[in-house]
Amino acid sequence: MKNDRKDCDVVVLGAGAAGMMAAAQAGQTGARVILLDHADEPGRKILISGGGRCNFTNLEARDSTYLSQNPRFVRSALAQFTPAMFCDLVRNHHIRWEEKERGQLFCQNSARDIVDLLVAECRRGQVKFELNCRILSVRRDESGFEVQTAHGFVRTKAMILATGGLTIPKLGATDLSLRIARQFDLAIIQPAPALVPLVLGRPYPDLAGVSLTVQASLGRKKPKFTGGMVFTHKGVSGPAILQISSYWHTGEALALNLMPELDVMGTFEEIRARRPRARPLALLENLPQRLGRVLVGVACDDRPLIEQPMKAIRALASLVEKWEVTPVSSEGYAKAEVMKGGIDTRALSSRTMEVVSVPGLYAIGEAVDVTGWLGGYNFQWAWSSGYVAGRAAACYVRGAPVTGQDS
Repeated sequence: MKNDRKDCDVVVLGAGAAGMMAAAQAGQTGARVILLDHADEPGRKILISGGGRCNFTNLEARDSTYLSQNPRFVRSALAQFTPAMFCDLVRNHHIRWEEKERGQLFCQNSARDIVDLLVAECRRGQVKFELNCRILSVRRDESGFEVQTAHGFVRTKAMILATGGLTIPKLGATDLSLRIARQFDLAIIQPAPALVPLVLGRPYPDLAGVSLTVQASLGRKKPKFTGGMVFTHKGVSGPAILQISSYWHTGEALALNLMPELDVMGTFEEIRARRPRARPLALLENLPQRLGRVLVGVACDDRPLIEQPMKAIRALASLVEKWEVTPVSSEGYAKAEVMKGGIDTRALSSRTMEVVSVPGLYAIGEAVDVTGWLGGYNFQWAWSSGYVAGRAAACYVRGAPVTGQDS
């Protein structure tokens, strides 16, 4: 390890989405900023997001689209830096984008455009990048923080934790932000994989690859999600499953409406009247045939519809409207989009993301107990939390007031 020492106003740990946004804002607000990351390039998770085209925000972002022990916590940051403001930034960098499903914005070209935007914004703020830089330890004294790295020591007045969560370990994910948080006695909400495929206790390997639109639900008090689902060799995946996975807990049964757009019993009665000699599989003509055979095998025999008791047809309709499967686990951090849980928001100011008990320390992005829905919400949280923390940290080192209100 080298023995050199660098001094700055703000050090940001983590060159991902939230970290680069925070560093750029702190630098553009007048602070001397160093951005540290153990990876050899910034924004590696951004580059693989959205199928390589980065779903960089969602115009519908609001507190009800996030999970947290304190659902209101996101309000202040989202109000200070909105999806429209990030869109303005994208336009200013001449990046072409498109709206896919309602509110979901993607780059037309490549996720690399978003990384290039963030790097350019950091350069504009004269941020110094220190990549391939392993962080060894952090300590605090009366004058600020000292970060020990494989390249030497960094002395700073303010520090922003932005190293993300535990997802996609092959990209180098670590629990560094959580370890530092514990070092400063901050409470941690139990982390877990979120937006992740689910493993079924009774998988259906013969259905692997079968896809359809479903409505997934877990109970009256939890949201229902309608979207694509695909069977895997282990269980189920697809947008509807990833969404509901963030709310799922071990032992809960997952209810699937396999024909969410139809009056199922009414449809069955119409088919039975029109084709009385057809076999029961004809009732499920709106479903993939392989799946239909599995469902018919549970509720009916192979007699023609006219010979089927109505009790059997009603049972099949009930099965289609509420097919219950029981996941035994998720596919873990390797397949998860994000981590839920993290640094307890009660430790933070929602206006600045500053740790209330440790002036000059900030935590942002995925490391915090804020988890968005699928569809650009987590990137928007990265932009919003990074924006407010970067500006607040720069104001902190200058002794300047910070605008905005706590939620």
